Amino acid sequence: MDIYKLRPLSICDTNSFVVASNAGNAVLIDAPADADYILSSIEGKGLTLKKILLTHGHFDHVGAVADLAERTGCEVLIHEDDLPKLTDLSAMLCGFFRVKGLRTYDGAKAFADGDIITQDELEFEVVHTPGHTSGSVCFIIEDVMFTGDTLFKRSMGRTDMPDGDEAAMMRSLRLIGSLGEDFRVLSGHTPETTLGDERKYNYYLKSACEAAGDY
Repeated sequence: MDIYKLRPLSICDTNSFVVASNAGNAVLIDAPADADYILSSIEGKGLTLKKILLTHGHFDHVGAVADLAERTGCEVLIHEDDLPKLTDLSAMLCGFFRVKGLRTYDGAKAFADGDIITQDELEFEVVHTPGHTSGSVCFIIEDVMFTGDTLFKRSMGRTDMPDGDEAAMMRSLRLIGSLGEDFRVLSGHTPETTLGDERKYNYYLKSACEAAGDY
C-alpha cells in the first residue's frame, strides 16, 4: 500500500490523500477542489481512480466529486447521515462560506459505521465519528487513520457550524482515544501526527478521555 498526500486544496487548504493498491488502482480520501490537478496527480503516478471515500459532506471536502466521478466513472461513498449534503449546496456550507460555482452530485452510495470498503487488497474500516457533522467518519486501513475534520494535530474539528454537535464530538474523541493501536493520523487540515502523540499532547482528546475516566 502506498499513500500520497496531495497539495492542500480549496479556500480552506484541505488535505486529500491517494491510497494505491498493488494493482495500480487508487482510492481518493476526500476531493476538495481542482479535479484537473487531482486527476493529473493520480494518473501521473500510473494509477486509475476507482473510489472516492468522503470523510464528510462539507464543500471543502467534496468540491471536486462531481467532476471526478463524471470523468472517471469512479464510485463515490459517504456516510448515510451526510449523503443528503451532496445534493444540497446549502448543507455543503457553500452559502455559509460564500463559495460559488460548486456542483451537486446525486450518484453517491452510502456506508455505515463498521462497514469495510475494499479495493483490491485494500480494506478501509468505517468509524462513525459525529461531531463536526452528523455523518463525519474516520477511515482505518492497516496502521493509518484518516480523520477528516474530527481529530487534528493538537486540535479537533469545529462544532459551531450547522449540523455540528460538541457533545457528539467529545464522544467521538473518546472513541478514537480508546483505540489501542498507535495509528498514523492523516487529517483534513493539519500535518501528519500519531494517535500516541495526540493522546499525550492534544488538549481536546485528553479532556474527552479524562471526562470518561479513560486516563
